[in-house]
Amino acid sequence: MSPQKVPVEERLFSLVLTLVATEQGLTKNEILSSVQGYSSRFREGGDNSALERQFERDKDDIRELGIPLETVEDPGDPGNNQALRYRIPKAAYDLPADIEFSAQEMALLRLAARVWREGSLSADSRRAIMKLRTLGVEADDPLVGFAPQVRIREAAFEPLEVALERSVVVNFEYLKPGEGLPTKRSVEPLALVQFHGRWLLHAHDRGADAPRTFLISRIIGRPRVTQIAFERHGTDYAARAMDELQAIWERNAAELDVVAATDAWVRLTKREDTRVNDEGNLLVHYSDTALLADELAGYGPEVRVVWPPRLVQAVRERLATTLATHSEGVDAHG
Repeated sequence: MSPQKVPVEERLFSLVLTLVATEQGLTKNEILSSVQGYSSRFREGGDNSALERQFERDKDDIRELGIPLETVEDPGDPGNNQALRYRIPKAAYDLPADIEFSAQEMALLRLAARVWREGSLSADSRRAIMKLRTLGVEADDPLVGFAPQVRIREAAFEPLEVALERSVVVNFEYLKPGEGLPTKRSVEPLALVQFHGRWLLHAHDRGADAPRTFLISRIIGRPRVTQIAFERHGTDYAARAMDELQAIWERNAAELDVVAATDAWVRLTKREDTRVNDEGNLLVHYSDTALLADELAGYGPEVRVVWPPRLVQAVRERLATTLATHSEGVDAHG
């Protein structure tokens, strides 16, 4: 039976606590044979090369967290890497004397780290939680067990980020609203931006030979990062993309007849730039007709779209599809 795998954050946590607790430091073999996450797979006198490589990666991760991991040579055996001792000097790792976190503040810090627990930020968030835990301050009871979830980055985000960092072409299939099948896109990524809670890719579309902005949630499957390099000219792509999106947002406004004191009223009045007109209807700005139609259809009879006609039609189509789907279910069950 193979040993149960220990999550990386637990292994790093155990490693940090062990190295903080020792003044003399521990050799690599002592660490691999005693620290949770290594010890169950350590073989005395056997091949531990995989574990040693894992330890090397963990050392880098710990240092990236700002934890002062030191190596100390054995005075009686200088130059022997196997005799090196590793330690984390507690005095250097402790918080400065003039900085203190209350239990509630620590709970909020841990809570913030846990919020970002999905998508491409999950590894960073787990490490952040581990570092907070090693500070030794317990969370305040009222917040224990409370972990809100924030939709952050879709699965397509990570490969797009990789392609952006490497300045290489990325290919993906993109499904536009109203189209039955996705189209293949080959683009040169220029910027990743978040606009009103949604991530978008600003890129040069090689097929259209023009700049385009893609809603990442409409990318089908995992984008394919190529080895085809390209050269970017300038660094203000993100700012320009945001300016264009903001201009679209300000240009598009819908008039909505919303039932007062409903969930729809509360949510829609909280949107940026929303105001009430002389007729008592809401004027709501938006950047994407399909996305707004999805939201409004979800409110059912609480919202009626007055204008523009294309939004009226989009919401009607969604409601008709919902009705048809439910009707089919009723028919199938008699």
